[in-house]
Amino acid sequence: MSASASETISLLNFFVFNTEYGPREGEEEKKILYYYPPEVDIDTKIKRIGLSEAIVKFSETFSDKPCQSLHTQKARQVFFEPESCFWMIMTVSIPFKEKVKDGQNVTEYREDHVQDSVFESILRQAYKMFKLFNGTFTTILNRANGEVELLKQRLEHFYNKYLLTLKIAQGDILDIFNGIHFLPLDKNTYLRIQCFINSLEATFPFIKYTAFLYNEKLVWSGLEQEDMRIMYKYLTSSLFPTYLEQELHGQGRPPSGFGHFGRFMTGPPDLNDERNMGKLPRVYVNTEEIDEECYLIVYTALSATICLLVNVRSPLNVLLCRKLDAMLGPQMTKLASDIGEQYSRRVASLNSAEPVFKYVYFNHMNLAQQTTVHIDLQKRSGVNIPPDILRLLGDINADLTKGNEDGETIVKTTTDYWVVGKKSDQREFYVVINQRSANLIEINEEVKRLCSTYLNNIFFLD
Repeated sequence: MSASASETISLLNFFVFNTEYGPREGEEEKKILYYYPPEVDIDTKIKRIGLSEAIVKFSETFSDKPCQSLHTQKARQVFFEPESCFWMIMTVSIPFKEKVKDGQNVTEYREDHVQDSVFESILRQAYKMFKLFNGTFTTILNRANGEVELLKQRLEHFYNKYLLTLKIAQGDILDIFNGIHFLPLDKNTYLRIQCFINSLEATFPFIKYTAFLYNEKLVWSGLEQEDMRIMYKYLTSSLFPTYLEQELHGQGRPPSGFGHFGRFMTGPPDLNDERNMGKLPRVYVNTEEIDEECYLIVYTALSATICLLVNVRSPLNVLLCRKLDAMLGPQMTKLASDIGEQYSRRVASLNSAEPVFKYVYFNHMNLAQQTTVHIDLQKRSGVNIPPDILRLLGDINADLTKGNEDGETIVKTTTDYWVVGKKSDQREFYVVINQRSANLIEINEEVKRLCSTYLNNIFFLD
């Protein structure tokens, strides 16, 4: 009976404005700092920003909390004020299906397919990613002596590319958490890595902060949690996949040729060419100072990766990188080989039997996250539970978050899935079990067993 349908969620617009700019009539255009899609005419931009500003001010009369979202039949708009008077707005479409009923075309909008908490998180993440590579809006203005044009240029340069990478239709509970996947290691190996990092930072004092990963899982970090969270997102969703793609097409950087498997992901592509430092991203972190600007050097050997943050005021050249390579290459090749043996044994033991459940775990205290809901986590592909069950996880999370207290929710769906959501001591745990014949007691026992088997050791192996 279906005539046509649009089952996917798409980005309709995204804009940034400042409520204090253009206060007089006829100057409203000055409020606009960035608007997507750019081809929209200026009158439409002004009207939409004016409406958003009016909604924000109107909502202030009813609550001391800022406006978060606006629901209409065909769209969902989410609001975020990352810095005083700066507002970011994102609008997404509501999926719909057209049916013929009694000879008439009827459009059914699937409002429940769009979850506020997911898209609010995506919007906050868009700001944090901008801040990682540019600093805050206020910092940019201060460094430009209040010159707004520079901020506009930065916003345009960043978001014109970033918005194209957003997988809006695939947003889910993992976007809400935006956690970090840690690699459990035995304590001796962990201490070896820590000693290696201490020795590295002592030998090269210009290295200010370090993070060590294996197989896209974090082992150790010297950054603040929030900085590491967004850095981890950038590495696993952008830098690593891009580098892997280049390798698959034969465009990756070859090993340095000094008897090890190490190479620079960012930094000099050829250590024999002293004039070429290659691409070195600049990032802004908040540790000893607010918005400290650093170069990001990423070095990899086998499946191990180390991120080195160097203050931009420090001298950096190919000769120094050659010395870095001489120390990093052999030691990281050996560490990666040793970790690989442990890692493969653990993966083999956990995958010895395909479990009948899928789960999501998140710890608010250390941002640790684990999940088996996605087959390919970083590409967010191969979701192995039905979309309505994935949305149910988001709904349970929203309910548990509203209460701000520990609790538990157990749901049995009409398709015989059991869905359990637990919140306890800053930890959240969601399980999806497909067992038609199971009862409530059996499900409870299964959840307990899962916790003891999979989640006891987030950082260290027994």
